[in-house]
Amino acid sequence: MILWFSGTGNSRHVAGRLGEILGEEVRFMRPGMETHSERLIFVFPIYSWGVPPYVRTVIGSLSAPAATRCHLVCTCGDDIGLAHRMWRADIARRGWTAVGTYSVQMPNNYVCMKGFDVDSPELAARKISAAEERIARVAEAISREETADDVVTGSWAWAKTRIIYPWFVRHDMSPRRFRTTEDCISCGRCVRACPLSNIAFNAERRPEWGSYCAFCLACYHVCPQHAVAYGRATLRKGQYLFPGD
Repeated sequence: MILWFSGTGNSRHVAGRLGEILGEEVRFMRPGMETHSERLIFVFPIYSWGVPPYVRTVIGSLSAPAATRCHLVCTCGDDIGLAHRMWRADIARRGWTAVGTYSVQMPNNYVCMKGFDVDSPELAARKISAAEERIARVAEAISREETADDVVTGSWAWAKTRIIYPWFVRHDMSPRRFRTTEDCISCGRCVRACPLSNIAFNAERRPEWGSYCAFCLACYHVCPQHAVAYGRATLRKGQYLFPGD
């Protein structure tokens, strides 16, 4: 079984393609879900060189057989730091077997800090095109139950995962900073796009964010008016959704 989490469609696409190639059931991961499959393939994006807190919550509450063999396929804009080791540790704590880990480079979508923006359309297209061959190779490795860490860790991997990631989770994932500008037309696309149903209209039919936020940024990227903002950090930043979304 393939369990995926995604905000802008990159990881959902990878999960879908893996499902087609491997003939596996593909499901959106949710806390407390139950599976009887003895092979789980986790597909999700990297958050600041670490495993998204939402995904860690799912892993901690997932019901699966003790003999479960787990594979990781993570999407990233460039590199993953030591996120694969973090995932392996989370899997080991559940008593499951962590088999192979793989990274797939996809278009950048993080825009909530200075210096971070989406890729140019040309670069995004090149990454998506190259990903198709990569996904096929990953699927073949999973089918053979390879145990390698076939990931791009990048430079300063330890510092990125052990120092920057904890800071990011603690200080830069608050949903309280989300707001809409005067360009909001109350179309409701952000409400519908939220995978955790964390956004709702208030009495004035303006979107409001609750506390149950995975920080996937689907709400920001899906807005047709570019009216969703994260403080001032997203000012003049681009938007990205996987083509066809």
